[in-house]
Amino acid sequence: MLTPQRHQLILDLLRKQGVVKIQDLVAATDSSESTVRRDLIQLEKKHLLKRIHGGAALLQGKGSEPGMVEKSAKNLQEKKQIAAFAASLVKNGDCIYLDAGSTTFEMIPHFIDKQVTVVTNGVNHLEALVANHVKAYVLGGKMKASTKALIGSVALENLRRYRFDRCFLGANGIHPELGYTTPDPEEALLKQSAMQLSGQTYVLADHSKFSEISFAKFADLEEACLITDLVPEDTRECYEQKTSLFEVGKK
Repeated sequence: MLTPQRHQLILDLLRKQGVVKIQDLVAATDSSESTVRRDLIQLEKKHLLKRIHGGAALLQGKGSEPGMVEKSAKNLQEKKQIAAFAASLVKNGDCIYLDAGSTTFEMIPHFIDKQVTVVTNGVNHLEALVANHVKAYVLGGKMKASTKALIGSVALENLRRYRFDRCFLGANGIHPELGYTTPDPEEALLKQSAMQLSGQTYVLADHSKFSEISFAKFADLEEACLITDLVPEDTRECYEQKTSLFEVGKK
């Protein structure tokens, strides 16, 4: 099978399934594993897919964003690992900003025995913080129906009244050259402001976010520490050079 034919077959399978394993591609194309891996590298360079552990996946649309329920269910165990480590960095007496992401949400149970003050733009986060008896403030503003995140000019104005020891942010995309991105420009602006108001910034993101690029950039890699479960080996050196990297899933 010629290279263009293999590439087209790989992309057709991805469009149908969303995610494909390397062994399935080997069987479908009647090619060697090394040939399929080279194909995936070439297609990733053209921004037609992204490689994942053991296979490949479709890229997200740059403006698309799943709802909170969908995000919370995806890679939940990895998110809990990342959140537990992130929460261990919070000290008694800290004032922190907690972004309205599904991974930051998993930090909240770890605050029960800590004397911390939390500001958040997540409606779900506020409810969980109150339920866990954590001192909490919520920003006002426009609520996004899909994620229950508060955004907009009112949220931004309220945020600027505070100063934080640390902020913990989510990201929809992480790229070695294009940095941290999110689908919503208003949300990106809120993240940027939280970073400027914080002594230290951490981005919490599981391995599925690598090589994704969303619509609005909110930071370069150098501007925040990255807490994740697994870093792609082919780009590990780049991330290690550009950011303080915490890989909690590494054995």
